[in-house]
This record gives sequence, C-alpha cells and structure tokens, in this order.
Amino acid sequence: MIEAGRQSAVGSRRSGEAGLDGQIRSYRDLRVWQLSIELTVECYAATNSFPPAEIYGLTSQIRRSATSIAANIAEGYGRENRGSYLQFLRIAQGSLKELETHLIVSQRLGFLDAVLEGSLLSRSEDVGKMLRSLIRSLEKAA
Repeated sequence: MIEAGRQSAVGSRRSGEAGLDGQIRSYRDLRVWQLSIELTVECYAATNSFPPAEIYGLTSQIRRSATSIAANIAEGYGRENRGSYLQFLRIAQGSLKELETHLIVSQRLGFLDAVLEGSLLSRSEDVGKMLRSLIRSLEKAA
C-alpha cells in the first residue's frame, strides 16, 4: 500500500517480512506502529506501581490511550482506503495527546517519577513526529 519513502515512519519489521523492494506489506512493517507498541509496553510497566485505587482511573486511561495509538494505525491500514487511513492516523494522534496528558497528570499527582515521565513523553514525541510524517506523505501522494 505504501512505499518506504520515509525512514522515520516506515521501515522493515524486525522479522524482515518487508520485501527487498521496500514495500510495506503490513501495518506491522511500519516503524511508527512498532514504536507505538514499545510505548504501550512501557506505559503498562510504568502503571504497575500506581495505587490500587487508580486501577479504574489513570491506570486504565493510560493503558487504553497507549493501546489505542497502535490499534488505530493498524485499523486505518486495514481499511485500504487512503481517506480512512488518514482519519485513523489522526485518531491515533489524538490518542497520543490523551496519553501525554494522563502521563503529566500522573506525575503531578506523584504516581509517576519525573524521570520516567520525561522518558515516556520523549518516546511519545518521537511517535508523534512519525505519525505527522506519515500523514504528510499520504496527503502528498493523494
């Protein structure tokens, strides 16, 4: 569906399924999706130490918004329609901003160490840059 023109947002999967021709064969070949999954795993680990009273509050909100980023990238890719794909990438951007907000609130409430918050926000920023780059490249190709 998409050629690997921008290394920042696309790239071959660790398992090497992307073809030698640089074609992206699955959403799993997208570097932005891969980093979104890594961010999600890091967020799950970070929320393990949150107070039990937050299981239905910030813990759940952080986990849901983090998971939503990669899920929307995948769902949009699966639609096989550029307009729908762009819409889902924009939803992923919204989930990313929601995640950042929950992380900031968690740190201010003392649930999240400032160093860990900074690391997660930095990773989030990287994912955001890749999402914007992918959106721009799809808009140009339209």
